[in-house]
Amino acid sequence: MTSIERLRLIMARLRDPQAGCPWDREQDWASIAPHTIEEAYELAEAIGRDEPDLVRDELGDVLFQVVFQSRIAEER
Repeated sequence: MTSIERLRLIMARLRDPQAGCPWDREQDWASIAPHTIEEAYELAEAIGRDEPDLVRDELGDVLFQVVFQSRIAEER
């Protein structure tokens, strides 16, 4: 299993209607968008500071947001 497949499975579990995380389950595109934007700004800041380790971490956060948004789209 690839890392992306594993991340997608984790998101599916978080969004599961019966056993998922209550906070994650109630999110929709509009409610999660500010978090996605915040992560993008944090990535830009890390890039601006030329900190490769921080860039890597922030890219992971942005990727998580992309997977979150994608999961919401799949459910629609």
